[in-house]
Amino acid sequence: MSAITATDPAADRAAAGASGGRVLRGAGRLLRPLGNLVTTMAAVIVLWIIFLHVYNLDPLVAKSPADVWRYLFEGAQAGDHRSLVASGLGRTLLDAGVGFAAGLVAAVAVSLVFVLARSVEQALLPMAVVIRSVPLVAMTPLITLVFGRGLLATTVISGLIVFFPALVTMSFGLRSASRQAADLCRAYGGGDWMVARKVMLPSAVPAFFASARVGVPGALIGAMLAEWLSTGQGLGYAMLKDSSTFDYDHLWASVAVLTAVSALCYNVILAVETLALARFAPASRPNG
Repeated sequence: MSAITATDPAADRAAAGASGGRVLRGAGRLLRPLGNLVTTMAAVIVLWIIFLHVYNLDPLVAKSPADVWRYLFEGAQAGDHRSLVASGLGRTLLDAGVGFAAGLVAAVAVSLVFVLARSVEQALLPMAVVIRSVPLVAMTPLITLVFGRGLLATTVISGLIVFFPALVTMSFGLRSASRQAADLCRAYGGGDWMVARKVMLPSAVPAFFASARVGVPGALIGAMLAEWLSTGQGLGYAMLKDSSTFDYDHLWASVAVLTAVSALCYNVILAVETLALARFAPASRPNG
């Protein structure tokens, strides 16, 4: 004899409403970074136009957003122009991406060591401060001499720019972990690395994403600096040549594309951060 389970229409409507609310909240979380991207690019364009009008720059040197649009999307040679910018951009994104990942991973590892071993932090932190105080432009020839003119040197230069801000942010995030949760983990026999894995690292997830967002433009700047001073490839070197060959259309188009890519990468990380924090945040308890 089969059992018949009665359903509560009110409970079904409540469940459907809750499901719809989750969908709407998820859509809102994804629309927020998109709105940020649109707002950022609109602000950049407005400030760009105001800058040109206030300083009354020569149109042969200073290009407007309309000039960049015509260079990239209008005219018989627009396709060639886009291909030229895209080829340099691909190399720059590769250089920046590898340096970004290396700098972020190194910052997480070193911050963990600093938090778990205070003696190591006291010994190495002054050295890190000294290295950070030296301008990267002055260090680039030495880095090139040691690591060559290939991807490794670019990774070191971009990674250094990402590493130091991320180290400070991650160290603060790891130290902000709940002391009660750490004590509970140790009470059940967990060692320092278990506490780091179970308590500190989850607490530092917001700091990790903050470091990643800040590191995106830094990695791009480091990649272009390395291309300009070391490798002779990518948009960094192309922009250096543009200033000497008076190809200002390509120069301004490259700057505009890099700005858009930087804003896009920033907001992509923001979207991933929002979804990750919403996914792993503790569920709120209903009242009553």
